[in-house]
Amino acid sequence: MKGYVYILKSLKNKRYYVGSTINIDNRYKKHKLGQVDGTKNIRPLKIELVQEFESISIARQIEYKIKQLKRRDYLEKMIKSRQITMSV
Repeated sequence: MKGYVYILKSLKNKRYYVGSTINIDNRYKKHKLGQVDGTKNIRPLKIELVQEFESISIARQIEYKIKQLKRRDYLEKMIKSRQITMSV
C-alpha cells in the first residue's frame, strides 16, 4: 500500500505541519474540518507539498526524520524544490 508524506502550512500563523497517510484526500479533509489535534487551532491550512512513497511504513519513517530536524529552513527548501529529500 502506497504512503504519502505531506507538508501543510497554516495561513493563520505561517507554521508548518508534517504528516503521513495512505489517503491524502481524506486526511486533508480531516485537517480542514478541525478533526486533527495537531492542526485544529492553526486553520486554515494549505497543502504545500505531497510526495508518494512505496509504503506507509517508509512514509512514516520519513515523517519522523523530518520532525526530528525541527527546521523551518529545511522544510522551505523541500517545498521550493517540490521534493522531500530524505531517505530511510
